[in-house]
Amino acid sequence: MAMSGGRDDGTPMMEMNTTPLIDVMLVLLIMFIITIPVATHSVDIDLPAPNPNPPEEPIDPVKNKIVITQMGEILWNGSAIDQSELVRNLEISKAMQPEPELQFEPEQFASYDLSAKVLNIIKVSGVTKFGFVGNEKYRTFNTGGPGNPIG
Repeated sequence: MAMSGGRDDGTPMMEMNTTPLIDVMLVLLIMFIITIPVATHSVDIDLPAPNPNPPEEPIDPVKNKIVITQMGEILWNGSAIDQSELVRNLEISKAMQPEPELQFEPEQFASYDLSAKVLNIIKVSGVTKFGFVGNEKYRTFNTGGPGNPIG
């Protein structure tokens, strides 16, 4: 910082030097901020008591089936779950030895967006035994070519 001492002609400086005043004000501001009590806000809520008999895990040790319904539901072995429960079930099944097979079957008019999200969750989970099932229901045999069966 450069400081000016006035002119070189020997006349006294007429402006007040505010640098020490600003320094004192900053120190006082810092002391004031430090001494302010921390505002603590707490919200008291009553949490449910843990269930002493946890429900049995819905994970089959041999194979599990995920179905995406037309209504936008995710079914795990026939039980409706949300995406967070899907992640939890995938982690539990991945930790099993041997890892159970995971089958994916979207219904015919199921949401493509939800199907893509579920497939992404499955991919991120790192499940190794995965397969698509039920596609044969939507296969058409009418290919229109000569010699091909029409069904």
